[in-house]
Amino acid sequence: MSQALFGKLPDGREVHSLSLQSGRLSAKILTLGAILQDLRMEDVDHPLVLGTPAVTDYLGPARYFGAIVGRFANRIGEGSFTLDGKTYRTDPNFRDRHTLHGGSEGIDTQIWQVQSLAPDRATLTLDLPDGHMGFPGTIWITAGIHLAGDELSFTLSARTDAPTICSLAHHGFFDLDGRGDIRNHSLMIDAGHYLPVDDDLIPTGEIRPVDGSDFDFRSPRRIGSAGYDHNFCLSDGQRPLCPVARLTGESGLSMQVETTACGLQFYDGAYMRDVPGLDGRIYGPHAGLALETQHWPDAPNRPGFPDAVLRPGQVYSETTIYRFIA
Repeated sequence: MSQALFGKLPDGREVHSLSLQSGRLSAKILTLGAILQDLRMEDVDHPLVLGTPAVTDYLGPARYFGAIVGRFANRIGEGSFTLDGKTYRTDPNFRDRHTLHGGSEGIDTQIWQVQSLAPDRATLTLDLPDGHMGFPGTIWITAGIHLAGDELSFTLSARTDAPTICSLAHHGFFDLDGRGDIRNHSLMIDAGHYLPVDDDLIPTGEIRPVDGSDFDFRSPRRIGSAGYDHNFCLSDGQRPLCPVARLTGESGLSMQVETTACGLQFYDGAYMRDVPGLDGRIYGPHAGLALETQHWPDAPNRPGFPDAVLRPGQVYSETTIYRFIA
Protein backbone atom coordinates (compact mmCIF):
# COMPACT_ATOMS: atom_id res chain seq x y z
CA MET A 1 0.00 0.00 0.00
CA SER A 2 1.40 3.38 -0.98
CA GLN A 3 0.40 6.81 -2.18
CA ALA A 4 2.66 8.96 -4.34
CA LEU A 5 2.50 12.06 -6.51
CA PHE A 6 1.75 11.00 -10.09
CA GLY A 7 1.80 14.43 -11.71
CA LYS A 8 0.19 17.85 -11.96
CA LEU A 9 -2.55 19.03 -14.28
CA PRO A 10 -2.13 22.25 -16.30
CA ASP A 11 -4.18 24.14 -13.69
CA GLY A 12 -1.81 23.02 -10.93
CA ARG A 13 -3.98 20.34 -9.37
CA GLU A 14 -1.97 17.44 -7.99
CA VAL A 15 -2.82 13.86 -8.97
CA HIS A 16 -1.73 11.01 -6.72
CA SER A 17 -1.29 7.32 -7.49
CA LEU A 18 -2.50 4.62 -5.07
CA SER A 19 -0.83 1.20 -5.26
CA LEU A 20 -2.90 -1.89 -4.42
CA GLN A 21 -1.93 -5.56 -4.31
CA SER A 22 -3.62 -8.87 -3.49
CA GLY A 23 -2.86 -12.40 -4.61
CA ARG A 24 -1.48 -12.26 -8.14
CA LEU A 25 -2.92 -8.84 -9.00
CA SER A 26 -1.47 -5.37 -8.51
CA ALA A 27 -3.08 -2.10 -9.53
CA LYS A 28 -2.44 1.63 -9.61
CA ILE A 29 -5.39 3.97 -9.06
CA LEU A 30 -5.24 7.72 -9.69
CA THR A 31 -7.07 10.34 -7.68
CA LEU A 32 -7.92 11.94 -11.05
CA GLY A 33 -11.18 10.31 -12.12
CA ALA A 34 -10.56 7.28 -9.86
CA ILE A 35 -8.65 6.02 -12.92
CA LEU A 36 -7.32 2.46 -13.05
CA GLN A 37 -3.97 3.51 -14.54
CA ASP A 38 -2.32 0.07 -14.55
CA LEU A 39 -3.22 -3.53 -13.74
CA ARG A 40 -0.72 -6.39 -13.65
CA MET A 41 -0.89 -10.12 -12.99
CA GLU A 42 1.95 -12.36 -11.85
CA ASP A 43 3.46 -14.47 -14.65
CA VAL A 44 1.87 -12.21 -17.30
CA ASP A 45 4.49 -9.99 -18.97
CA HIS A 46 2.22 -7.13 -20.03
CA PRO A 47 -0.41 -4.81 -18.55
CA LEU A 48 -4.00 -6.11 -18.64
CA VAL A 49 -5.41 -2.62 -19.22
CA LEU A 50 -4.59 0.40 -21.34
CA GLY A 51 -3.13 3.35 -19.48
CA THR A 52 -0.72 6.20 -19.98
CA PRO A 53 2.29 7.42 -17.96
CA ALA A 54 1.53 11.13 -18.51
CA VAL A 55 -1.25 12.61 -16.40
CA THR A 56 -2.12 15.27 -18.98
CA ASP A 57 -2.96 12.57 -21.55
CA TYR A 58 -5.98 11.67 -19.40
CA LEU A 59 -7.46 15.04 -20.37
CA GLY A 60 -6.56 14.50 -24.04
CA PRO A 61 -5.93 11.40 -26.16
CA ALA A 62 -6.47 9.00 -23.24
CA ARG A 63 -9.68 10.66 -22.05
CA TYR A 64 -11.88 8.14 -20.18
CA PHE A 65 -9.20 5.39 -20.18
CA GLY A 66 -9.72 3.47 -16.94
CA ALA A 67 -11.83 6.22 -15.37
CA ILE A 68 -15.10 6.21 -13.48
CA VAL A 69 -17.48 8.14 -15.74
CA GLY A 70 -20.69 10.02 -14.92
CA ARG A 71 -22.75 11.46 -13.32
CA PHE A 72 -24.50 9.86 -16.24
CA ALA A 73 -22.35 7.37 -18.17
CA ASN A 74 -22.66 7.15 -21.95
CA ARG A 75 -24.84 9.47 -24.02
CA ILE A 76 -27.84 11.73 -23.47
CA GLY A 77 -29.42 12.65 -26.78
CA GLU A 78 -29.59 16.37 -27.67
CA GLY A 79 -28.05 17.23 -24.28
CA SER A 80 -31.40 17.43 -22.53
CA PHE A 81 -33.93 15.45 -20.52
CA THR A 82 -37.15 16.09 -18.62
CA LEU A 83 -37.56 15.07 -14.99
CA ASP A 84 -40.72 15.66 -12.95
CA GLY A 85 -42.02 18.05 -15.61
CA LYS A 86 -38.87 20.21 -15.82
CA THR A 87 -36.43 20.14 -18.73
CA TYR A 88 -32.71 20.25 -18.02
CA ARG A 89 -30.02 21.18 -20.53
CA THR A 90 -26.76 19.31 -20.02
CA ASP A 91 -23.32 20.09 -21.39
CA PRO A 92 -23.26 19.22 -25.15
CA ASN A 93 -19.69 17.88 -25.22
CA PHE A 94 -20.31 15.20 -27.89
CA ARG A 95 -20.55 16.49 -31.47
CA ASP A 96 -21.74 19.81 -30.01
CA ARG A 97 -25.23 18.35 -29.55
CA HIS A 98 -25.25 15.48 -27.09
CA THR A 99 -23.87 14.86 -23.60
CA LEU A 100 -21.26 12.14 -23.16
CA HIS A 101 -20.14 10.70 -19.80
CA GLY A 102 -21.45 13.61 -17.75
CA GLY A 103 -20.14 16.47 -19.88
CA SER A 104 -16.81 18.14 -20.59
CA GLU A 105 -16.05 18.31 -16.85
CA GLY A 106 -17.47 14.91 -15.95
CA ILE A 107 -16.28 12.96 -12.93
CA ASP A 108 -13.32 11.56 -14.90
CA THR A 109 -11.78 15.08 -14.85
CA GLN A 110 -12.28 15.65 -11.12
CA ILE A 111 -9.84 15.05 -8.27
CA TRP A 112 -11.37 12.49 -5.93
CA GLN A 113 -10.68 12.41 -2.20
CA VAL A 114 -9.09 9.33 -0.63
CA GLN A 115 -11.43 8.30 2.17
CA SER A 116 -9.52 5.15 3.10
CA LEU A 117 -6.57 3.15 1.80
CA ALA A 118 -5.46 -0.40 2.66
CA PRO A 119 -3.02 -2.77 0.91
CA ASP A 120 -5.78 -4.36 -1.19
CA ARG A 121 -8.44 -1.65 -1.43
CA ALA A 122 -9.17 2.05 -1.70
CA THR A 123 -12.27 4.13 -1.15
CA LEU A 124 -12.53 7.45 -2.99
CA THR A 125 -15.25 10.07 -2.79
CA LEU A 126 -16.43 12.98 -4.92
CA ASP A 127 -19.09 15.64 -4.38
CA LEU A 128 -20.71 17.49 -7.29
CA PRO A 129 -22.84 20.60 -6.74
CA ASP A 130 -26.38 21.19 -7.93
CA GLY A 131 -26.28 22.36 -11.55
CA HIS A 132 -22.88 20.88 -12.36
CA MET A 133 -22.81 20.28 -16.15
CA GLY A 134 -26.54 21.12 -16.10
CA PHE A 135 -27.62 18.21 -13.89
CA PRO A 136 -29.95 18.88 -10.95
CA GLY A 137 -29.14 18.08 -7.35
CA THR A 138 -26.01 17.87 -5.27
CA ILE A 139 -24.64 14.35 -5.59
CA TRP A 140 -22.25 12.51 -3.29
CA ILE A 141 -20.37 9.67 -5.00
CA THR A 142 -18.28 6.88 -3.50
CA ALA A 143 -16.06 4.41 -5.38
CA GLY A 144 -14.82 1.31 -3.57
CA ILE A 145 -12.02 -0.43 -5.50
CA HIS A 146 -10.86 -3.81 -4.20
CA LEU A 147 -8.38 -6.49 -5.22
CA ALA A 148 -9.05 -10.01 -3.89
CA GLY A 149 -6.95 -12.84 -5.27
CA ASP A 150 -7.59 -12.79 -9.02
CA GLU A 151 -10.52 -10.37 -8.80
CA LEU A 152 -10.80 -6.61 -9.31
CA SER A 153 -14.07 -5.12 -8.09
CA PHE A 154 -15.74 -1.71 -8.24
CA THR A 155 -18.63 -0.78 -5.96
CA LEU A 156 -20.06 2.58 -7.02
CA SER A 157 -22.65 4.36 -4.91
CA ALA A 158 -24.32 7.76 -4.83
CA ARG A 159 -26.80 9.88 -2.89
CA THR A 160 -28.53 13.14 -3.80
CA ASP A 161 -30.48 15.96 -2.18
CA ALA A 162 -32.84 16.48 -5.15
CA PRO A 163 -34.23 14.29 -7.93
CA THR A 164 -31.53 13.69 -10.54
CA ILE A 165 -30.32 11.01 -12.93
CA CYS A 166 -27.37 8.76 -12.17
CA SER A 167 -25.37 6.11 -13.98
CA LEU A 168 -21.77 5.46 -13.00
CA ALA A 169 -19.44 3.14 -14.91
CA HIS A 170 -15.84 1.97 -14.91
CA HIS A 171 -14.46 2.74 -18.37
CA GLY A 172 -11.46 0.40 -18.44
CA PHE A 173 -9.91 -0.78 -21.69
CA PHE A 174 -8.64 -4.37 -21.64
CA ASP A 175 -6.11 -6.29 -23.74
CA LEU A 176 -5.46 -9.74 -22.34
CA ASP A 177 -2.67 -10.58 -24.82
CA GLY A 178 -0.68 -7.34 -24.81
CA ARG A 179 -0.43 -7.38 -28.61
CA GLY A 180 -2.20 -4.10 -29.29
CA ASP A 181 -5.09 -5.67 -31.21
CA ILE A 182 -8.09 -7.32 -29.53
CA ARG A 183 -9.93 -8.46 -32.66
CA ASN A 184 -8.79 -12.06 -32.18
CA HIS A 185 -10.02 -12.14 -28.59
CA SER A 186 -13.07 -14.31 -28.00
CA LEU A 187 -16.07 -12.69 -26.32
CA MET A 188 -19.29 -13.95 -24.75
CA ILE A 189 -22.07 -11.57 -23.67
CA ASP A 190 -25.16 -13.05 -22.01
CA ALA A 191 -27.67 -10.72 -23.67
CA GLY A 192 -30.51 -11.48 -26.06
CA HIS A 193 -31.07 -7.84 -27.08
CA TYR A 194 -29.04 -4.73 -27.86
CA LEU A 195 -29.74 -1.07 -28.66
CA PRO A 196 -29.30 0.04 -32.29
CA VAL A 197 -27.93 3.58 -32.63
CA ASP A 198 -28.15 6.42 -35.14
CA ASP A 199 -25.23 8.15 -36.87
CA ASP A 200 -24.47 10.05 -33.64
CA LEU A 201 -24.37 6.81 -31.61
CA ILE A 202 -27.60 7.73 -29.81
CA PRO A 203 -30.02 4.80 -29.27
CA THR A 204 -32.92 4.88 -31.70
CA GLY A 205 -35.30 3.60 -29.02
CA GLU A 206 -35.59 0.14 -30.54
CA ILE A 207 -34.66 -2.86 -28.38
CA ARG A 208 -33.55 -5.34 -31.01
CA PRO A 209 -32.97 -9.12 -30.67
CA VAL A 210 -29.40 -10.20 -31.35
CA ASP A 211 -30.55 -13.34 -33.20
CA GLY A 212 -28.83 -13.84 -36.54
CA SER A 213 -26.76 -10.64 -36.25
CA ASP A 214 -23.17 -9.59 -35.57
CA PHE A 215 -24.38 -8.71 -32.06
CA ASP A 216 -25.07 -12.29 -31.01
CA PHE A 217 -22.34 -13.10 -28.50
CA ARG A 218 -24.38 -15.55 -26.45
CA SER A 219 -21.83 -18.20 -27.42
CA PRO A 220 -18.15 -17.24 -27.32
CA ARG A 221 -16.78 -16.07 -30.67
CA ARG A 222 -14.02 -13.95 -32.20
CA ILE A 223 -14.67 -10.21 -31.96
CA GLY A 224 -13.54 -9.38 -35.49
CA SER A 225 -13.95 -6.03 -37.22
CA ALA A 226 -17.72 -5.48 -37.38
CA GLY A 227 -17.49 -2.31 -35.29
CA TYR A 228 -19.10 -2.13 -31.85
CA ASP A 229 -20.04 0.78 -29.59
CA HIS A 230 -23.42 -0.46 -28.39
CA ASN A 231 -25.32 -1.23 -25.23
CA PHE A 232 -26.25 -4.86 -24.62
CA CYS A 233 -29.45 -5.25 -22.59
CA LEU A 234 -28.68 -7.48 -19.61
CA SER A 235 -31.96 -6.92 -17.77
CA ASP A 236 -34.81 -4.43 -17.36
CA GLY A 237 -33.56 -3.25 -13.98
CA GLN A 238 -31.04 -3.86 -11.23
CA ARG A 239 -30.53 -7.50 -10.32
CA PRO A 240 -28.30 -9.63 -8.06
CA LEU A 241 -24.62 -9.88 -8.93
CA CYS A 242 -24.14 -12.47 -11.68
CA PRO A 243 -21.79 -13.28 -14.59
CA VAL A 244 -22.68 -11.43 -17.82
CA ALA A 245 -19.61 -11.64 -20.06
CA ARG A 246 -16.37 -13.51 -20.62
CA LEU A 247 -13.37 -12.30 -22.62
CA THR A 248 -10.58 -14.69 -23.65
CA GLY A 249 -7.30 -13.81 -25.32
CA GLU A 250 -5.34 -15.94 -27.75
CA SER A 251 -2.94 -16.59 -24.86
CA GLY A 252 -5.73 -18.41 -23.01
CA LEU A 253 -6.06 -15.78 -20.27
CA SER A 254 -9.74 -15.04 -19.58
CA MET A 255 -11.66 -12.31 -17.79
CA GLN A 256 -15.17 -12.91 -16.47
CA VAL A 257 -17.38 -9.87 -15.87
CA GLU A 258 -20.00 -10.01 -13.10
CA THR A 259 -22.32 -7.11 -12.38
CA THR A 260 -25.56 -5.89 -10.84
CA ALA A 261 -26.08 -3.38 -13.69
CA CYS A 262 -28.77 -3.69 -16.35
CA GLY A 263 -26.61 -2.68 -19.32
CA LEU A 264 -23.19 -3.43 -20.79
CA GLN A 265 -21.61 -1.10 -23.32
CA PHE A 266 -19.20 -2.96 -25.59
CA TYR A 267 -16.77 -0.67 -27.43
CA ASP A 268 -14.09 -2.32 -29.56
CA GLY A 269 -11.70 0.65 -29.58
CA ALA A 270 -11.97 1.17 -33.33
CA TYR A 271 -11.50 4.94 -33.06
CA MET A 272 -8.33 5.02 -30.97
CA ARG A 273 -5.56 7.01 -32.65
CA ASP A 274 -1.91 7.20 -31.54
CA VAL A 275 -2.43 7.24 -27.77
CA PRO A 276 0.84 7.07 -25.77
CA GLY A 277 0.59 3.98 -23.58
CA LEU A 278 2.23 1.91 -20.87
CA ASP A 279 5.69 0.39 -21.34
CA GLY A 280 6.32 2.56 -24.40
CA ARG A 281 3.31 1.29 -26.32
CA ILE A 282 1.34 3.40 -28.79
CA TYR A 283 -2.34 2.50 -28.84
CA GLY A 284 -4.00 2.49 -32.24
CA PRO A 285 -7.38 1.19 -33.45
CA HIS A 286 -8.58 -1.93 -31.59
CA ALA A 287 -5.71 -1.74 -29.06
CA GLY A 288 -8.20 -2.49 -26.28
CA LEU A 289 -11.89 -2.96 -25.64
CA ALA A 290 -14.26 -1.55 -23.05
CA LEU A 291 -16.99 -3.50 -21.27
CA GLU A 292 -18.80 -0.75 -19.35
CA THR A 293 -21.49 -1.87 -16.90
CA GLN A 294 -24.10 0.87 -16.70
CA HIS A 295 -27.68 2.01 -17.12
CA TRP A 296 -28.88 2.01 -20.70
CA PRO A 297 -27.74 5.12 -22.63
CA ASP A 298 -30.25 7.94 -23.15
CA ALA A 299 -32.52 6.26 -20.59
CA PRO A 300 -33.83 9.65 -19.29
CA ASN A 301 -35.38 10.24 -22.73
CA ARG A 302 -36.68 6.72 -23.31
CA PRO A 303 -39.71 5.71 -21.22
CA GLY A 304 -39.30 2.07 -22.32
CA PHE A 305 -35.76 1.85 -20.90
CA PRO A 306 -34.97 0.98 -17.25
CA ASP A 307 -35.40 3.94 -14.90
CA ALA A 308 -32.21 5.89 -14.15
CA VAL A 309 -33.67 8.44 -11.71
CA LEU A 310 -32.11 8.86 -8.25
CA ARG A 311 -34.19 10.58 -5.58
CA PRO A 312 -33.42 11.88 -2.08
CA GLY A 313 -33.43 9.06 0.44
CA GLN A 314 -32.43 6.48 -2.18
CA VAL A 315 -28.95 5.04 -2.62
CA TYR A 316 -27.60 4.29 -6.07
CA SER A 317 -25.37 1.22 -5.84
CA GLU A 318 -23.78 -0.97 -8.51
CA THR A 319 -21.07 -3.61 -8.17
CA THR A 320 -18.91 -5.01 -10.96
CA ILE A 321 -16.24 -7.70 -10.63
CA TYR A 322 -13.56 -8.52 -13.20
CA ARG A 323 -12.32 -12.04 -12.49
CA PHE A 324 -9.11 -13.15 -14.24
CA ILE A 325 -8.68 -16.83 -15.05
CA ALA A 326 -5.31 -18.11 -16.31
